[in-house]
Amino acid sequence: MIHVYLDDFRRCPEGFVHARNAEECIALIASEDIGILSLDFDLGWGQPTGLEVARHIAESGRYPQETYLHSSSTEGRQMMYKLLSDSLPAGSRLSYASMPEETLARAAGGGAADAASIQEKNG
Repeated sequence: MIHVYLDDFRRCPEGFVHARNAEECIALIASEDIGILSLDFDLGWGQPTGLEVARHIAESGRYPQETYLHSSSTEGRQMMYKLLSDSLPAGSRLSYASMPEETLARAAGGGAADAASIQEKNG
């Protein structure tokens, strides 16, 4: 099980795989079990957003154990939250807020990687 941090700009916290775009994040969700996922909305001008990742999760049913929304875009955060909460399975946690310090500390024990190295490993 891995933890994934989707963001094109911010530094990835320790213990997370850094997905820099929606495509990388969707590939990780499709191929790995995700413990903690933290989503940004805006991922660069003209690029797919975190909403595409949220849509993939909702359609595939591959919900992480915990999902946090760290986007500074209020509208983007609201759209992702609505989409994910509409089909959130029992046992999965969804937070409108960024990860609390205790979650970051818990994840830091797992080591870090980037999406490319995970995808290489999986072939």
